Amino acid sequence: MFRVVIPARYASTRFPGKALALLAGKPLVQWVYECALTAGAAEVLLATDDARIAAAARAFGAHAVLTAATHASGTDRI
Repeated sequence: MFRVVIPARYASTRFPGKALALLAGKPLVQWVYECALTAGAAEVLLATDDARIAAAARAFGAHAVLTAATHASGTDRI
């Protein structure tokens, strides 16, 4: 068994709000979350510095954890 932590940031420089952009009616972060579940992860967490992403994640049943906004990268957020 394995665990997955998905880093998600709202303030991207190239595509702000990408995690919440809709694709086929679902936010991109939801697609990533569902793929992680399909892969057999024992636990999937969403690590974000943005309350909007956390709220969206909780709305589709994900466990979201708020992290500091000062992390230099997604890897640091994990």
